[in-house]
Amino acid sequence: MDRIQVFKIGGNVVDNPEKLERFAADFAAVPGAKVLVHGGGAIASQMQKKLGFEPVMIEGRRVTDADTLRIVTMVYAGWCNKSIVALLQKNGCNAIGLSGADGGVIKAVKRPPVRLASTGETVDYGFVGDLKAENIDSGFIVRLMEAGMTPVFCAITCSADGQLLNTNADTVASGIAVSLASTAPTDLVYCFEKDGVLRNMDDNSSLITKMTREDFGKLKAGGIVAGGMLPKIENAFKAIDEGVRSVVIKNSDNIANDRQTTIC
Repeated sequence: MDRIQVFKIGGNVVDNPEKLERFAADFAAVPGAKVLVHGGGAIASQMQKKLGFEPVMIEGRRVTDADTLRIVTMVYAGWCNKSIVALLQKNGCNAIGLSGADGGVIKAVKRPPVRLASTGETVDYGFVGDLKAENIDSGFIVRLMEAGMTPVFCAITCSADGQLLNTNADTVASGIAVSLASTAPTDLVYCFEKDGVLRNMDDNSSLITKMTREDFGKLKAGGIVAGGMLPKIENAFKAIDEGVRSVVIKNSDNIANDRQTTIC
């Protein structure tokens, strides 16, 4: 393989039929070896509320108790994953839907309670998984691509002792990209509903076209970058540090052009 591209789409794209339809068509047209990782947080939060549970998010990450784990597994590995696979099949992309548990491809460990640097508070995220790229079976993913299939991963992983875990989808995408980088030059593309990292989240014209670690520190301290954008950018820098050739953050409508934030 000359090149591998790992794409990640966020839950707000998955929950928008028009944007998802457009993305599926554009993604299917991308040539070469590729992997898709998807979120589904918007739909999961809606489902939690319908079932009488209030979603709890801390620094962009979902606190996952036993009931929440059941809900996110049904949403991510079920409805979201198979809906995306069906759309890609419609567009001529031979997609195969997977969770990290399938084939034991993504092994995670349950996150221990962590102390937040921002507040000093200790938080137990529950059934949330952390992972390392070496615990991802890149050979399994490569064999699927060599067989002409496009793997589509949700963010449900499992531990070595068989416990399902909810892992941040940005982290899964970064981990997969890092694991594949030793096989071929690998690029990571984070796609969501905005044009990239914005100085004003309500104004697409405020796009930040390039971001260094120093820039990120200043934007985070100023509250310009917050919430779900934090793990996305943290994972982007981690991927660059660990061998991924390039990382960009862009609108799911723009995968065929260069309007984006490039992580430097």
